Amino acid sequence: MALILSIETATACCSVALSENEQLIAYKEETSPNIHASSLTLFIEEVLKTAGRVPSDLDAVAVSMGPGSYTGLRIGVSTAKGLCYSLDKPLIAINTLKAMANGLLLTGIDTKDTLLCPMIDARRMEVFTAVYNDQLEVIEETNAAIINEDSFAELLSNNRVIFFGNGAEKCKSVLTTSNAIFIEDSVNSARYIAPLAYKQFEQKQFENVAYFEPFYLKDFVSTQAKG
Repeated sequence: MALILSIETATACCSVALSENEQLIAYKEETSPNIHASSLTLFIEEVLKTAGRVPSDLDAVAVSMGPGSYTGLRIGVSTAKGLCYSLDKPLIAINTLKAMANGLLLTGIDTKDTLLCPMIDARRMEVFTAVYNDQLEVIEETNAAIINEDSFAELLSNNRVIFFGNGAEKCKSVLTTSNAIFIEDSVNSARYIAPLAYKQFEQKQFENVAYFEPFYLKDFVSTQAKG
């Protein structure tokens, strides 16, 4: 049996889940901007307490590795690495977009002969995205894309594609073909990481805790407020 703590902080959702093998035991999450730094450790404590477990019971810690918010990813990965260091447990990294696609599959929505396109808002008309089939096999690798009327044209000419995530809403007015399906109110969750993390645990696909860094995809550019 593998007890795995999963952490998701790539977007505005701060989420923690505890699972035994692939079975969810407890979770805590809230979607609100800028709460990760103040809430993440509290969520971890609450989830463990709810399940009647202590940190030393964990067999591994899984974290959403990105792409996504620079600050959110930094907080999530730093927290996960700190736990792994202190507990001497392995670190598992899960692609954020793949976890989102897995979450959509877990809703039971009909995805037969349909491709899945999770999107994370990267400001203006840019998104972090990838395309998967209903077996979570990669059709298009993770990338940063500027959305216009020609985006996904080849895929959409031959496939139904479900677009979802906090970057999908702004694409509605651009991707107008009937093959483009949009799902609203889709959020990231650590619950969607858990099944993927267990598979990697079984295969011993662990990260080097000392050197692992989030998958930011793009360099962080700081801005200063105008006086």
